[in-house]
Amino acid sequence: MFFQIYGETAGWQLLGWLLVFAGLVVMNEIARRSKAGGIACFFVLPAVLTVYFIAIYVGAAMGAEWALNNDTYVHMNSWFHYAKLYAATAGCIGFMILKYHWGKLGKVEWFKVFPFAIVAINILIAVVSDFESAVRAGSLAGGWWLSSEGVWLYGGWWNVLNGLAGIINIFCMTGWWGIYSSKNKQDMLWPDMIWVYVLAYDVWNFQYTYLNLPTHSWYCGLALLLAPTFAAALWNKGGWIQNRANTLALWCMFAQVFPLFQDASRFTTVTSVYGEGGIAAAMGQNMPTVAEPTAQGLISVASIMVNVFVFAYILKRAKEQKKNPWKNEIFKDTKDFKEAMARAK
Repeated sequence: MFFQIYGETAGWQLLGWLLVFAGLVVMNEIARRSKAGGIACFFVLPAVLTVYFIAIYVGAAMGAEWALNNDTYVHMNSWFHYAKLYAATAGCIGFMILKYHWGKLGKVEWFKVFPFAIVAINILIAVVSDFESAVRAGSLAGGWWLSSEGVWLYGGWWNVLNGLAGIINIFCMTGWWGIYSSKNKQDMLWPDMIWVYVLAYDVWNFQYTYLNLPTHSWYCGLALLLAPTFAAALWNKGGWIQNRANTLALWCMFAQVFPLFQDASRFTTVTSVYGEGGIAAAMGQNMPTVAEPTAQGLISVASIMVNVFVFAYILKRAKEQKKNPWKNEIFKDTKDFKEAMARAK
């Protein structure tokens, strides 16, 4: 089993997953369906939270107990969480500029490459984090190291393999300039980003969370990845990347303010790497004495295999069509592409 879901808390863990999944789907709809919803979610809320974060760190620097004991300061203090939050929010704002054609940026052709650039930056943030875990482990064969947030991580060759998969995933994005606004102006569409890419991304990103956020992966790995995929598959064709950015930014805000939902509640769920030690081993003062990295290794192998296969498939289609797959759209003959373009302005 990939996650430790059993015993008295199993029902709460499953309920927590459903609440997170449903909440993200609903919040994404609020953010995408109107300018007011998007502005509230990606301008107003981040601005308020930024003031809150600054106040916490200023207070901590001055030795204030309320700041030093603040859950955000204690449990969500790594560089990764802040980088991801603001990079995802920047993506949401950029996507709004494109779909609403705001200002000069929303109308110039070169800004259409922004979605590729911001997604690549987000992937590279995770890749650096993966490589960091491998280095901090001290051995590619596997080793425990304590994160700044007090969580024991088991790094090794699986991090390197998944980091390489992330780099390959960047080049699996095709048709960089093929960005459109939907007719109803609710969505920024990237029609060439069909299910082929989404599969490669989801497998890679799930493994990133599984390796580096083992106390969060049940939510930020499964629920957070499935919510945008679910929406794109059923009613928002071509809008997967916008869904992904919206849900990621909103989840990061929630997790940053309420970290104990994942770390110390009846909803807490950890991966199998801790063996029978569970959450006590994950966040204990002493280094865990047992590691179960089998699932970590298997998923990393799957991650790089899927991404290599998708990359090879893209190159094959590009060669057959005699196109540059990054400058041109290469999935125009697919059902997903046609359904997305039917929504385009």
